[in-house]
Amino acid sequence: MVDGPGFRTSIYCSGCGHHCPGCHNPQSWNFDGGREMSTEEIMKIIEADPYANVTFSGGDPMYQAVGFAELAREIHKRTNKDIWCYTGFTFESLINHDQRELLEQIDVLVDGPFIEKLRDTDLLFRGSSNQRLIDVQSSLYECKIVLWQPTLCM
Repeated sequence: MVDGPGFRTSIYCSGCGHHCPGCHNPQSWNFDGGREMSTEEIMKIIEADPYANVTFSGGDPMYQAVGFAELAREIHKRTNKDIWCYTGFTFESLINHDQRELLEQIDVLVDGPFIEKLRDTDLLFRGSSNQRLIDVQSSLYECKIVLWQPTLCM
């Protein structure tokens, strides 16, 4: 429930080059960690809980943008689940690069590196105050950052 609103199936990937001091998951930094899984294997896990939405985390999913984009397309094709993604990159640095394909499949992006001196445990769904909750689809449509706003029904 800390990886986005409501119950969620969190997909953690291995590999992160940001190495943020104070990271809550430094064991995920190794690009050779974890084990490979097919999109179909992950979909079985996601579909096992019809009520849980999906969060991509890690590591940093943007280092594996092609595979996560494939997974996200399959999630949208087969379910009505929303997708959140955590990354140490900023939205602006991703928009015109190879990660754009994944961005186009994400509902909310939590962007920016974790900065220990900006840590705030009162923030909703993020660890430091520089990180943003971005409504990706609205941002792409409006060609500017649109922040995600929680609803009363959360």
